[in-house]
Amino acid sequence: MSDSPVLSLLLIAAVGLLALLAVIMSVRASRMRRYLHDTPTSPVAGVFVGDVEVQGTAETDGPLQTYLSEKPCVHHAWSISEHWQRWVTETYRDSKGNTRTRQRLESGATTIASGGAQIPFYLRDETGLLLIRPEGAEIEPLQTVEFTCGPDHPSYHGKGPPDAVGGSIHRRTFREDAIPLHRPLFIAGRARERSDLVAAEIAQDADARLFLITVRDERSIGRGYTVAAWVWAVLAMLLALGAAAILQARSARSIGFDPVPFVVAVLACITAIGGAWGWMAFNSIVTLRQRVRRAWSNIEVELSRRAELLPNLAAAVQGARLHERDTQQVLAALRAQAAIAPAEARAAGERVRGVMPVLRAVVEAYPDLKAQASFLALQEELSNTESRIAIARSYYNGIATSFNARLLVVPDRLLALLAGLRPFDPFNATDLERETPQVNFVENA
Repeated sequence: MSDSPVLSLLLIAAVGLLALLAVIMSVRASRMRRYLHDTPTSPVAGVFVGDVEVQGTAETDGPLQTYLSEKPCVHHAWSISEHWQRWVTETYRDSKGNTRTRQRLESGATTIASGGAQIPFYLRDETGLLLIRPEGAEIEPLQTVEFTCGPDHPSYHGKGPPDAVGGSIHRRTFREDAIPLHRPLFIAGRARERSDLVAAEIAQDADARLFLITVRDERSIGRGYTVAAWVWAVLAMLLALGAAAILQARSARSIGFDPVPFVVAVLACITAIGGAWGWMAFNSIVTLRQRVRRAWSNIEVELSRRAELLPNLAAAVQGARLHERDTQQVLAALRAQAAIAPAEARAAGERVRGVMPVLRAVVEAYPDLKAQASFLALQEELSNTESRIAIARSYYNGIATSFNARLLVVPDRLLALLAGLRPFDPFNATDLERETPQVNFVENA
């Protein structure tokens, strides 16, 4: 090694910066793993505005067709590369300084054709459909084609171009990745309201931490981030030890072996990783708390929508020619629910109940209500609203449970105590409908 102290310092600084970069990458992978773990997987019908995870199958009425395998899909990318060998003449100097030439055989492969396409598609699960706009997403498709062949294979000229590259050995490799139609997917991203109708969609968002469309499941993705976090952490430690080794090599001639640089390097690396992890963990807990509050606001929005709807439904029932006792019974139920303001919903607890059972009972007793279009429309809208409340409640309880669990796990518990974070109470309202928005005036048997 050179005796230049400046060069040694520059080399140590470069290795130290690489170690710091490895620490950052380790913490980033750990943060992504926590993000996936803290976000509950929602049913498609339960997707609201904000960060969500969903899983289902890829569906569309107008699928694409893969170029190589010719299968229906919503995303595909393909390439064809041709293998070649060439003799290359190079000039060099021998040990006596004389200029000489020699030939060397090189080999490789050149991409001679490629392409692909993707379209918006729907994700389907047992609760419904959700529009996915894949532009800007990190896509992990399924490998559908990979083979190497010669001119005797039908795809060699059938799918590839007729011309050959220089030095071709007449071997071509065909590769294709795709998201086939009906393929199960896992999607993590940010949901927003569609511009064409009242529904949600998942699309690119500059503020979203992750927008991932993958054929893998959540568990395998989490394992990948865990492995990446450990690999980067080990690499950071090795780089720190490498910097210490450079310093030791320079001072070994004068003082012999000195363990201090190695001890300092290990302690510095552990401190950097621990400090960066603590900063990341605290921020992730605070972010999760904000997501819980956003989930609660979704419930408040749905309760406000319900409170605005109930007076109109009460008027429709009151307009029906029913016996006074039954009319007053359903009116009292409707007005009691409308009186619960969204801000009081958490305290209302079990009082936030669905009114669909009592409406069905009244309609069974007085079938003339079925002829009133206004009542039918309001009853259907109420059923839809109560289903949305139930789904919003389920999402809130899921993410609140994740937050509360974080407050119990060491070392997150210590960070939560220092920040004064407190667990959230679950929303335990009962008797809210969980059915599709269909008009049904008959109780299930």
